Amino acid sequence: MTGVIDRRHPFGRLGLLTIAAVAIHGYHLGVEDSEIFIPAARKLLHPSLYPYGAEFFLAHEHLSLFSVVLAWTARLTHLSMDWTIFLWYVASLYALMLGCWMVVRACFQSPRARWCSLLVITAVITMPAANTALLLADPYLTPRSFSTPLLLIALANLLERRYAYAAIAALAACAIHPQMTLYFLILAGIIKYGQKAAPKVQEPVPVMVGGAAFLPFGFDLKPAQGPYREALYARDFFFLANWTWYDWMGLLAPLAFLWWWARARFRGTLPAFQRLSESLVPFGLLSIAIGLVFTTSHRLDTFARLQPLRCFHLITLIFVLLGAGLIGEYAAKGRPWVLAAFFLPMAGAMFFVSGQTYPHSARIEWPGQKTSSNDWVNALLWVRQNTPEDAIFAVDSRYFKDPAMDVHGFRTVSGRSDLADYFKDGGAVAMFPALAAQWKLESDATYGLNHFSEADFKRLSNEYPVTWTVIHGPAPDGLDCPYQQRGFDVCRIPGAPGLAHLSAAAQTPAQQSLVF
Repeated sequence: MTGVIDRRHPFGRLGLLTIAAVAIHGYHLGVEDSEIFIPAARKLLHPSLYPYGAEFFLAHEHLSLFSVVLAWTARLTHLSMDWTIFLWYVASLYALMLGCWMVVRACFQSPRARWCSLLVITAVITMPAANTALLLADPYLTPRSFSTPLLLIALANLLERRYAYAAIAALAACAIHPQMTLYFLILAGIIKYGQKAAPKVQEPVPVMVGGAAFLPFGFDLKPAQGPYREALYARDFFFLANWTWYDWMGLLAPLAFLWWWARARFRGTLPAFQRLSESLVPFGLLSIAIGLVFTTSHRLDTFARLQPLRCFHLITLIFVLLGAGLIGEYAAKGRPWVLAAFFLPMAGAMFFVSGQTYPHSARIEWPGQKTSSNDWVNALLWVRQNTPEDAIFAVDSRYFKDPAMDVHGFRTVSGRSDLADYFKDGGAVAMFPALAAQWKLESDATYGLNHFSEADFKRLSNEYPVTWTVIHGPAPDGLDCPYQQRGFDVCRIPGAPGLAHLSAAAQTPAQQSLVF
């Protein structure tokens, strides 16, 4: 129903919105989930990195071409990995704006509705998607940075019945993030068959659960036990029984609005608006129903890894786009200033929130800088530049919760191996149970490390091949600490044998702990 003019993309204006999004929300290297995904790209580019503990990130790497794309980009362009990550982040943010534009173009007739959607999403793009532990878009690079715009592009083409283009975009997304693509395919099935074919709407249920068969880790009807249970239940958002009433509002309120929008006749909307609103309701209810099933018995613990509530990442993103478009259509007609009135306060609020989220770090952590405003990052940059590539570090396993760190991951920033941390490596364990025993032993061994004595470090080096440590606080006597600045000490562990005292099999744990 759209003509040739409607299919043109406002590339220049989308570029300006991309710049605005980076300015509002910032960019950070190696924070949060980047610690899971970026080290794999570094190792593909430089295989000598991470001689120990690589299994905690290679487990995810085998499921996605994300790290391959980064490594080959760096190799072909001769850019550093830091610059490669940053440029891909900007490109993915631009692609996200393009995907959002294509969706609202399919749903709204008027430019004011479309641009209100784009302005609002630019302002709030880092808002959380219910209690799923996901943001609509992260201020750092992960596979979702690639898969989300690809799935939006696939959705827009699906709504416009351009099925070949939709399939190409979905296949590309699947190569990056199979899990999120699986959920998109369920939505695509609902859109295709519609609400009138009630039996067919139910067909995605076995697809969602049965889709686990295509993933490289097993499922069984046994309660989670021991260290794996600890890692799994530390992610309370996996289980709907742990959600509060306001978390439930984040699920049900968007569905209630979408149900209303599907039945109303709003001015300036195209048929795709109602079709999409109508399809998102059973899509969301289906994910809630499956999430509830997973909480009914501990025998279903292993299925919680499917995280069906992640469907609300796409639901929330589209809900914001459609709601903002309606506001633009009705409130901005004849009043262009309304667009600025909506955008500027929200952008200002999110600018403040992003600053408070990473209070010790620069808003945009430019690649290639030798120093940082974050003292922890400065220590890690020194580690990257001044320690051997085969150095293996011991760091307090709970360091991610230290406010001074601003959730910057050790491996991603330093480019060095370390023993398992409790939080991010625990996320890998929640998805890959075979890692649980190693994770528990190593994370317990370094718990409280900032207060270790010299004897504690010697004991640790006899149990694990650690040769260096980073301490937040004063280092104990007896350690050689060539870096001591602003409360962080980087120290050699005296007499540490490193990898030499391990057997050949133990030197490659990444090859032993992964089950494919």
